[in-house]
Amino acid sequence: MAFTVLHSEAKSILSKTGGFIAQAGFTHSLTPARNCGFACTYCYVPTMRVYAGLKPEDWRRWGQFTTFKDNAPELLARGLRSDQVIYCSPLVDPYQPAESSEQMMPRLLEAFLDRHPRTLAIQTRGPLILRDIKKLEALAQRTRLRVSFSLTTDREDIRRLYEPLCAPLCDRLTAIRHLRAAGIPTYATLAPLLPCNPEALIDMALEATDCDVICDPFHVRAVKTSGATTREPALLLSERYGYSEWHDPEFQAGIVARLRARASAAGRNFETGIAGFRLLV
Repeated sequence: MAFTVLHSEAKSILSKTGGFIAQAGFTHSLTPARNCGFACTYCYVPTMRVYAGLKPEDWRRWGQFTTFKDNAPELLARGLRSDQVIYCSPLVDPYQPAESSEQMMPRLLEAFLDRHPRTLAIQTRGPLILRDIKKLEALAQRTRLRVSFSLTTDREDIRRLYEPLCAPLCDRLTAIRHLRAAGIPTYATLAPLLPCNPEALIDMALEATDCDVICDPFHVRAVKTSGATTREPALLLSERYGYSEWHDPEFQAGIVARLRARASAAGRNFETGIAGFRLLV
């Protein structure tokens, strides 16, 4: 099915946070579109359904279309305040593939440049963010800007299996290095933690960025009894290819311990969960 880009008018663009994002210290979230073209097999967002502001077509056809909020820049300009701590975005990657033609983020960044919040954290796995590096450089001079860049595995075969529409790992590492060189604090975020060589993955992250490292394994329903969880396609892939242990909490804890030890030996902090997100605040 051909991917479709849709448009709508939103009633609001800055949402007051709740749950772990609020506990980390963010006051507001910003989501420029609904549904994401990266269509990652594990994405937790469609499992939240109406609690993520989704409509039935979104979770039934996750990754097959995206709906941009055309009036987002105007709403943002009216809603910005200097004490806000904003996370962009918990529900869609702001640099998903369709952003290359829609160019929503440059318009949003202009609004931030005119009236900046206390903190802006941008979460992405899209090297397209480099298109806006000049605006990001300027914004980093005016506010506390953080980029959290997803680096999920050290293996291209695993990347292609679980997130085939995302950029190759080498392109993500290049993006992280360019952002770092531009003076933009950029965190390697190992989330979700896909099958990998833990030491090789953390070494890649430590080389690419001089910031601390954030990590989160797959969400596991047996442990996280409510809220967002790993989507079924990823569970089926893990079962089919022999990676089901990566969804086991005890196994995950062992991998996280290895990552933490390697980061600590390099003099870096390594945090998971709420503590990880708090690094971006």
